[in-house]
Amino acid sequence: MRLDTRFLFLNAGHAVDHLMMLVFPTAAVFMAVELGATYGELLFLSTAGFIAFGACSLPAGWLADRWSREAMIALFFVGIGGAAVLTGLADGRLQIAAGLLAIGVFAAIYHPVGIAMVSQGGGAIGRRLGVNGVWGNMGVAAAPLLAAFLSESFGWRTAFVVPGLASIAIGGLWILHCRSVAGRAETAAGTAARKAKAEPSPQWKRTLAIVFFATAVGGFIFNSTTIALPKIFDERVMALTEDASGAGGLIALVFAAAAFTQVAVGHLIDRYSIRLVFLVLTVGDIAVFLLAADATGSTMTALALAMMMLVFGQIPITDTLVARNTPEHWRARAYAVKYVLSFAVASTVVPVISRLHGSSAGDGFTTLFLICAAAAAAIAAAAAFLPAPRPATAVTAAD
Repeated sequence: MRLDTRFLFLNAGHAVDHLMMLVFPTAAVFMAVELGATYGELLFLSTAGFIAFGACSLPAGWLADRWSREAMIALFFVGIGGAAVLTGLADGRLQIAAGLLAIGVFAAIYHPVGIAMVSQGGGAIGRRLGVNGVWGNMGVAAAPLLAAFLSESFGWRTAFVVPGLASIAIGGLWILHCRSVAGRAETAAGTAARKAKAEPSPQWKRTLAIVFFATAVGGFIFNSTTIALPKIFDERVMALTEDASGAGGLIALVFAAAAFTQVAVGHLIDRYSIRLVFLVLTVGDIAVFLLAADATGSTMTALALAMMMLVFGQIPITDTLVARNTPEHWRARAYAVKYVLSFAVASTVVPVISRLHGSSAGDGFTTLFLICAAAAAAIAAAAAFLPAPRPATAVTAAD
């Protein structure tokens, strides 16, 4: 697989997207002291941002297919960077909530647009999406480490300002690339591909219905684990406020190691039954969530790694199913619907965690893990009804 400049920019965008959305859950641990609020109260401020992360995917996908995917990616880099900087300069809870909302609006652009661009061209789609997914989860991994380090060393505001300025700089480089000779040729090739009116696969309705259900429920699982993990480690493994670099590094290591599961899964689904691989991962999820319900210490750390490997490993599966079953000219909109459903359900995670954590009836994270186990069981049941695998020659026909 050729790692060209365009692919590297798209991968970097995936990392930036997830990093920006997950800086706040870690920074909130430090912000609580300065703002005189509990962790649950502060976490609730990000609710609107997570709703926008899903809701704005649909107009972003529509604009990308109708206007320009390249221009939308430029808007993503510059917009999310500017919103992060403004959040870091915010004064008071209302301004912080507004900044987080703006981050969510611009973050919504990447998944329907960037993933459609990565999946363009047929071939080993699973492998490309797997590599791209690793970059996205490197952003997930970097968020707690970077936010904890900057918040402890320079104050929580720098946790937003520093990555925000970096994103704006990457956006400037992306614009220059798109204006180069190679960039213009790639843009023209993408436009031509979208104009080719290929037909969807024969079983696309059934497949997409299962994909949309799985990603909606999976969105709850993904956000539950990635948002709650810093606080879970703070309470069950190592106090984050007492050793920010140690705890933040441990959380980042879990995310980073688990992210590479996507590459392995990408290779597997390009060669073997995607339905079988999907079922193995979801059944594994059920077992790990049940075991994690009451785990602490090193056991919790090991289960967290297994948990994130299984959760991250499912990402290229659903994205590949969309790519294999939809024609290029409306793929961004198909991804937009997928991510609207995913993030709409995921937006419920923040108030759920906030309420469970504030409950006086025992450990709220135990209940959260049991809910995730039930959600994983529902996904496994849906995955069992996926159509029989198509041969490799038919996979490329949809592209």
